[in-house]
Amino acid sequence: MIVSSWNVRGLRGDGKLRMVKELRNKHKLDMVGLTETKKQVVTRFDVTRIWGNNGVGWEYVGSDGASGGLLLIWNDLVFRDFNEIVHEGKRKGGTSLTQSAEEFKSMPLSDRKFTWFRGRSCSRIDRALLSLEWLQEFPESRLRGGLRGLSDHCPIILEDRKLSFGPSPFRSLDSWFTHEGFLRMVKEEWRDLGDKPFTDKFKALTVPLGRWHKDNFSEIDKKIAKFEEEIKRLDDMISNGVYDGTMEARRKALVTCCERWYVRKEVHGKQMSRSRHAKDMDKNTRYFHNIASARRRNNWIDTLVINGKRVRNQARIKIAIREFYKDLYHQERSPKVSFRDGLVEKIDELDAGTLEVLPSAEEIREAVWDCESSKAPGCDRYNLNFIKRCWDEIRAEFTAALMEFFQTYKLLADSNIT
Repeated sequence: MIVSSWNVRGLRGDGKLRMVKELRNKHKLDMVGLTETKKQVVTRFDVTRIWGNNGVGWEYVGSDGASGGLLLIWNDLVFRDFNEIVHEGKRKGGTSLTQSAEEFKSMPLSDRKFTWFRGRSCSRIDRALLSLEWLQEFPESRLRGGLRGLSDHCPIILEDRKLSFGPSPFRSLDSWFTHEGFLRMVKEEWRDLGDKPFTDKFKALTVPLGRWHKDNFSEIDKKIAKFEEEIKRLDDMISNGVYDGTMEARRKALVTCCERWYVRKEVHGKQMSRSRHAKDMDKNTRYFHNIASARRRNNWIDTLVINGKRVRNQARIKIAIREFYKDLYHQERSPKVSFRDGLVEKIDELDAGTLEVLPSAEEIREAVWDCESSKAPGCDRYNLNFIKRCWDEIRAEFTAALMEFFQTYKLLADSNIT
């Protein structure tokens, strides 16, 4: 879905109508809001010149003389129930907005600093304020500016398009441990991997973990809805006088299952939000969901200036970022500086020997437990919570891998995945 708002500074004349029509066609808009139309009356003829005859809906507020005026046009096939919101008489429960509808968030512009220009002056006047309900429904919303054409204001364009960057990287989820069969599955899969090197076993384990997640944890909302519908069905039967001794027991079992999935959803939401304020069993799924959505929007690289030119093509952006870091960390040859050249003072042999003593298995365990459980040393792989919860099974290989590092002074290949 794509929505745009534009201060057109007057909608009179063929040029302005054509300008708005080009905006709609170029960006395939589903809804456009125009301000300062400076028209007291907007007719169907005006709307069809912008949108065409097929599936169009609109509402307007006439101007006060030559100032003001609002016009909202939308694709009626997309917003079938929009009239229920526009027409106050069809709104249930009163005419005032709810508190949640008044909690708006200002969206940042992704490709320009200012939206209004006059001479040497420029300003960010035009904004998109979105409710939390909108952000929950369209978490991938992005805001950018269009070409201003005959107006001194740029149109602002709100998009909700998911771009594919390939398969999502593996990430261990804390919610898995709420499933009674998860640790048993990890134990069996880990043993089936045999005597492979430690890091190879961790990489190979991602395959059965991903398969298990798809079978057991996909579509959490649908699972919750299924349990709630079944609970409602039992309630309806009891309300109609149909009751036997098994109904209450079944209802309690359904409530228990439903609660379990709500807890899993809560744990998952907190981990995805990466909120430092999250505590165990916080009852604030909406808050964590919004934090996670905001983090995704902030991490999104919508445009990038490459060699002085602004680029929006995601494939070119990925290549440019990869090449930048390859050049940044490229080294033609090692610097010819001896380690001892930089030493001013030396420690005695006793202290030197202490530094080279191998850590014990218990010291390694204590070091792991001192780490924050939510942190993942690698990039979106296994966090420390996974290491701790599966410690009994992976302890031997994990400890041996660290001992090998202290003995050879070399990190294992791919050790950053853990």
